[in-house]
Amino acid sequence: MTATLTDRYIAATVKSLPPELQPEVRDELQASIADAVEARTHQGEPQEAAERAVLTDLGDPGILAAGYADRPLHLIGPKYFLTWWRLLKLLIAIVPACAFAGVAIAQAIGGAGVGQIIGQGIAVALSVVVHIAFWTTLVFFVLERTGADTGVRWSVDQLPEQQQPGTGRADLIASLVMLAIFAGALLWDRFRGFVPTEGEPISMINPGLWPWGIGALFVLMAAEAAVAMAVHARGRWTSALAWINAAVAVCVLSLGLTALGRGVLFNPEFVDVAITGNGVNSDAGAVLVALTGIGIAGVCAWDAIDGFLKARRARLRG
Repeated sequence: MTATLTDRYIAATVKSLPPELQPEVRDELQASIADAVEARTHQGEPQEAAERAVLTDLGDPGILAAGYADRPLHLIGPKYFLTWWRLLKLLIAIVPACAFAGVAIAQAIGGAGVGQIIGQGIAVALSVVVHIAFWTTLVFFVLERTGADTGVRWSVDQLPEQQQPGTGRADLIASLVMLAIFAGALLWDRFRGFVPTEGEPISMINPGLWPWGIGALFVLMAAEAAVAMAVHARGRWTSALAWINAAVAVCVLSLGLTALGRGVLFNPEFVDVAITGNGVNSDAGAVLVALTGIGIAGVCAWDAIDGFLKARRARLRG
C-alpha cells in the first residue's frame, strides 16, 4: 500500500522525536491535518490539492518536530546572544593585540628581521582571533543546548553613563596601541638598534639607562594606560583623573629632561655616527638636545593641559 502525503509527512515529523512523544504527536497531527483537509474540501477544493496545501502550510517537518521537542534550531538564541556578542567583542579587542605584541617582542629579542616579526605577529593574531571566536561560540552553544543559566541578569544599574567625547572604546584602544608602539620601539632600539652602521645597528637611547631609567618610564606608561582605562570606565574625565594624568606627565617630563640635561639620554655611539662621524658641525648636537627637550616638554604639557580641559568640559556638561 502506497503511503499518502499525510503519512509521509507525519513519519518525517515524528522520526526525530523521543519515543514517548511520538504516539501523541502522530495522533495530534493526523487529527489536525484531517480537519484542515476536510475544511478545504467542504469549500469545493479537490482532496489531493487540499491535502497538499495543508501540508505546505505546516512547513518543514523538521522545524515542526523541533517545536514539539522544544529543541532550538539556531546556534545561539536571543537568551545568550547579547552576552556572547559582548564577550566576543571584548576578547577580540584585547587578546589578539596582546598576542601580537608578545610575539613581536619575543621575535625582536631573538634577532628576527622586521618582515619576519610583522608576518609572525599577524599570523599569531589571526590564529588567536579564530580560536577566540570558535571556543567562545562553542561554550555558548553548549549553554544554549543544555539550558544552563549564565547568571547574567540585566538591571537598570547596567545602563551606561553618557560618555563624553574622547572617552569611548575607540579612544581607549588608540591610547593603548600608541603606548604599546612606543614600548615596542624602546625594546626594538635596545635589542636590535635603529641606526644602521657598517656593522650591527646601534641604539639611539643610551643603553646605560637600562634597566632602571627605562624601567621607570615603563611604569609611567603603565600608569598612563591605567588613567586611559579609568576614563573609559567612568565615561568622562574627572578632576582627580586630570590631576593623576598631570602627575604622570610631570614625572615623564622630569625623567626625560634630567637624562637630557645630564647628557645621558642619547647613546654616545649614536651621537658619534649621526653627528661627529658625518662631519656635521658640533652645534648640531646642541640643536638636537634643544629640539628633544622642547618636544618632551611640549608633549607632556599638552597631555596635562588636555586632561584638565576635558575634565572642565565634563564638569560643565554635568
